[in-house]
Amino acid sequence: MPIRALSLPKVIGHRGAAEAAPENTLASFREAKRQGALWVEFDAKLSADDRAFLLHDDNIDRTSNSAGPARALSYDEIRQLDSGSWKGSQFAGEKMPLLAEALSLFAQEGIQFNLELKPCPGRARETARIILDELGHLWPAAKPRPLISSFVLECLEIARDTAPDYLRGLLLEDHPANWLDLAQNLKVDTVNIWDQMATPEWVSEIKGAGYGLLVYTVNDAARAKQLIEWGVDGVFTDAPARILAAVGQ
Repeated sequence: MPIRALSLPKVIGHRGAAEAAPENTLASFREAKRQGALWVEFDAKLSADDRAFLLHDDNIDRTSNSAGPARALSYDEIRQLDSGSWKGSQFAGEKMPLLAEALSLFAQEGIQFNLELKPCPGRARETARIILDELGHLWPAAKPRPLISSFVLECLEIARDTAPDYLRGLLLEDHPANWLDLAQNLKVDTVNIWDQMATPEWVSEIKGAGYGLLVYTVNDAARAKQLIEWGVDGVFTDAPARILAAVGQ
């Protein structure tokens, strides 16, 4: 059972404020804060030259003006891409930021965060090691500890073994029968589940086992309110202001 005290928000901006701004960009994080979010969630992976940057997908097609696998590009090549115009002309020229740039913004703006380790295919081990090492060097020790999450068990094993002071979150897309064994083995602090899998019974089970519980991705205010009433600690949302209006801080 987890023994670390948790202070989780009711609302976490998913990839910033992804409904209003291009996801996983500095503009999106600023927008999340403007909407009232105290926490944001984002995805980090490695470029071909092992630089940590922010992107959810394996490919750059959906969120840039180019196409192809992210793992094939150096960060200098990634930096040349327009990663904002797909969302709106006002975001033209927005970049996929380095992890270092995002951390600098969070430290300046007092934003807490959930970093999801999102490795390119076949790159789980180096992704976790390099990103956690960079985080350890760049994130001020006096700031609140971040939450490190992943769907990739190997990434969470490395986080457990090499960065034990950080909070850890087990991301689940389905409802595995052995979820508790996984959580205990990985020594996680939170279990982060998909909204479509959330039921009152499973919420009660996770909370009864002593874990923090976060649900993704909840953009409907009534659903967010229901989940909080069931005992969920917080929800990830693309629309922080709308959900905050329903459930508060």
